[in-house]
Amino acid sequence: MADELTLDLEELRQLQGLAKRPRVLSIISSEIRNLEKMFPKEPAATSVPTPISTVAKSPSTAGLNYSTLASFSWDQDNDKVKIYVSLEGVEQEKIQADFKPISFDVKFHDVQGKNYRCAVPKLNKEIVPEKCKVLVKPTRVIITLVKASKGNWLDLHFKEDKLKPNLDKERDPMAGIMDLMKNMYEEGDEEMKRTIAKAWTDARSGKAADPLKGYP
Repeated sequence: MADELTLDLEELRQLQGLAKRPRVLSIISSEIRNLEKMFPKEPAATSVPTPISTVAKSPSTAGLNYSTLASFSWDQDNDKVKIYVSLEGVEQEKIQADFKPISFDVKFHDVQGKNYRCAVPKLNKEIVPEKCKVLVKPTRVIITLVKASKGNWLDLHFKEDKLKPNLDKERDPMAGIMDLMKNMYEEGDEEMKRTIAKAWTDARSGKAADPLKGYP
């Protein structure tokens, strides 16, 4: 049935192209419309909207350049340390904070076209990373560090105790004796050189317990 209607419709359209008189054209056009109504209607295509991801994406930090914020102020109480960074135009969602037990690294992205970071690679004492936070204010950022143990910090940065003796740098007692023998050998006469050389050789071979044994 559909094939017959198609053939009739094609022929009527051919006749419509050949007809000249208005009345004839009107009749043919009317018949074409009637035939077109007899064709089954195809279902309208429904447009499927493209799903939009609602997951917030963290800014990619690969290859970014950062200006280090080395100048900041801080204060403390018995439980917390607060660091105050003077920086305007910071957006909370563009902050990347990395807190660790003895360090922190906070990065501020796209702040008036620049990227900044505030970091302390080694803190004076341990903190609790999961309790630390960053709060944005109109003209500054507050980084709150929660102390792992209550008490007063003498400094924010860890510093080596210069008064603590370094045992690794203590000299071997035998080194002083060997240096003395070397100086005596270099400055002595031929007899002294032979004596020291013999004592040195005997000491290395285990024949003499004391390198200076036999020297007057």
